[in-house]
Amino acid sequence: MASLHIEHPVTDLATWTPAYRRLADVRRRAGVTSESVRHPDDDDTRVVIDLEFDTTDQAHAFLQFLRSQVWAVPENSPALAGSPEVMVLETVALD
Repeated sequence: MASLHIEHPVTDLATWTPAYRRLADVRRRAGVTSESVRHPDDDDTRVVIDLEFDTTDQAHAFLQFLRSQVWAVPENSPALAGSPEVMVLETVALD
């Protein structure tokens, strides 16, 4: 299992949230099996997103989509207020 971990500043959650929701079908088609969206309890201008995938290849492909089709196009990311910090994470087997 793999996760795409994203942290980025936003201008405000009220603008960012509808833009994120619009991509729900895109996320599902890209292989997202679950997602978590949070923000620091003392800062609503920063979001932390974890998207789960079956494979790291799917996570990397979706990251490429975000970089080229979402974050690079202001109309597609209206509340983005800086450069996202991202990493693809693999599950560690502790057995």
